[in-house]
Amino acid sequence: MDIGVLLPTGTAQWGPAGDARELVAFGRSAERAGFTSLFANDSLISPRVEALTMLAALAPVTDSVTLGTAALMPFLRRPVQAAQALASIDLLSAGRLVVTVGAGFPGRFGRPLYTLSELPWERRFARLDETVALWRALWDGADAFHGEILRFEDIPSTTRPHRAGGPPIWLGGATPAALARTGRMYDGWLPYPPDPADYASGLRSIREAATGAGRETDDIIPALFVSVRIDDDVENGRRTLDEYARATYGMPLEQLEEIQAVVTGSADQILEQLGRYVAAGARHIVARLGALDLHSQRDQLEQLAELIPALRAAADHAST
Repeated sequence: MDIGVLLPTGTAQWGPAGDARELVAFGRSAERAGFTSLFANDSLISPRVEALTMLAALAPVTDSVTLGTAALMPFLRRPVQAAQALASIDLLSAGRLVVTVGAGFPGRFGRPLYTLSELPWERRFARLDETVALWRALWDGADAFHGEILRFEDIPSTTRPHRAGGPPIWLGGATPAALARTGRMYDGWLPYPPDPADYASGLRSIREAATGAGRETDDIIPALFVSVRIDDDVENGRRTLDEYARATYGMPLEQLEEIQAVVTGSADQILEQLGRYVAAGARHIVARLGALDLHSQRDQLEQLAELIPALRAAADHAST
């Protein structure tokens, strides 16, 4: 069982008085506290430290934590250049990179970014899958790629990652099509369904697709992205999460809870709620801490760290 944390790279999360350089110290503190992964998200919707820049800064100053994206939107970058950047981070971290990818969402969280990237919204999922296939080909030494959308000839020798085949690539998404694609070609799954029952049914669909494609189901990591706020005063916790949702997404908590996994309450209540996802099959939790300044982020980090042994025990129990 892996327990990770989403780094508060957005300016809304580290506060107007915060220092972005403290994010490196935050990541190192998380590693010392027992977290096994550090993730950074990717967006042009709001100001933030860019995801790959953040992971590159952490690579040489951390020892064992997985460094991941949650989720990288490949269409924001030229595909060959992105392959080189990802391989470089994998090299700098000695093979600790995991790349979760996504194609963006309808509405203001996705479509305007395609306009900024000068790419069509149409066939975005096919473009995503071809980009991943291109990366893997380049990491294996290919000098050409012939897809339906992406076509390259005479590609110069590119940076090879630390690991043969490159870093694992996970998919963020829970539509039926995304589940089928995860089972066929991705190395992990990082969704955020509000209901653990939907997580369990999605994981079953992925494993069925994997079996149909001749893949081993155990080769696909079942992860979970979830917003967490530990607070003995449940109402205060919900108020804080509401402030977080409005600052991050411009929507109230009630609306965010309809589309994303959110848990709040006392430590025991958090364990119970996360335990339902563990029972549904989640084996890598990526927690987004519901706090709007670095001091509060650190406080939530320390409280969540105290729950790591119990979450691992719950995973052991579910596995047996």
